[in-house]
Amino acid sequence: FTTIINSLKNFGKSYSNQELVRKILRCLPKSWTPKVTAIEEAKDLSTLPLEQLLGSLMTHETTMKNHENVEVKKKNSFAFKASKEDNESDEDGDVALITSQFK
Repeated sequence: FTTIINSLKNFGKSYSNQELVRKILRCLPKSWTPKVTAIEEAKDLSTLPLEQLLGSLMTHETTMKNHENVEVKKKNSFAFKASKEDNESDEDGDVALITSQFK
């Protein structure tokens, strides 16, 4: 985005900071709507620096990716039900558990 804006400046077309902020917020995908709404309501877009907006959006993107990674790890987790044979004593079960953990 900044490369395009800088190239436009070289051709004589410049945009105000407010216009740049609004253009970025407008082009974000629908999944970002809650974040866009929060920024629009919490910040004064006429004075919000472009760098601060980009930093906020990158932080939000990182947070979203971290949440996705946690969800993927939860889906890949396995749980096994432990069962105990009737003829084993508690001590034999403990020894078997410790032995299986060392293997």
